[in-house]
Amino acid sequence: MKRFAFLSVAILALLALAVPSPAFARGAAQISGIAYWPNAGECIDPEGAGADYSVIMTGDLSGCLYTFVETGVCSPGEVYNETGNEIFVGQYNGGSGTFRTTYRFTAKYADCVSFVGEVVGRCKHPIIVDSGRGIFEGVTGRLDLKDDVVAGNFPYSGHLR
Repeated sequence: MKRFAFLSVAILALLALAVPSPAFARGAAQISGIAYWPNAGECIDPEGAGADYSVIMTGDLSGCLYTFVETGVCSPGEVYNETGNEIFVGQYNGGSGTFRTTYRFTAKYADCVSFVGEVVGRCKHPIIVDSGRGIFEGVTGRLDLKDDVVAGNFPYSGHLR
C-alpha cells in the first residue's frame, strides 16, 4: 500500500510540473474591432499632439491611435510603403491607458503619389516593450489592420500579452 501511495504522489508531482501555470495557460488575449477616420473634434488628446493622422479604434480597444510617419515611399509599381511609430490612448476591459507601437504600412494604389484608388492595404503594429501605461502596463503583442477599401474602414485583430 505504501508503494502505491508513493507512486501516486510521484505521478501527481510530475503532472504538476508538466501543466503550465494558470497565467501561462491563458496565453495572449485575442483582440479585434474596427478602426475608422475620426470626425472633426475627435481624437484630440494631448498625447497625440503632432501626429500626422489618427484613427478611432472600436471593439476590444476603444480610443484613438495617433500615427507619426517616419518614412513613406511609392514604388514604380504604385505600391506605397510607410513606417513610423504610434501611441494608442484609450480603454481595454474597463481600464484606461496608453501603449506605443512601431508600424509598417503597405498598400497598392491606382495612383500612389496622390493616394487615389487604393486596391489593398495592410499594416502590422508591434507593441513597443515597456511602453504601456495604466491598464496596458507591461503589455506586449501586436495589432494587424487590413483596409476595407469598399467600406472605408480598417478591421483589426491581434493579441495582447
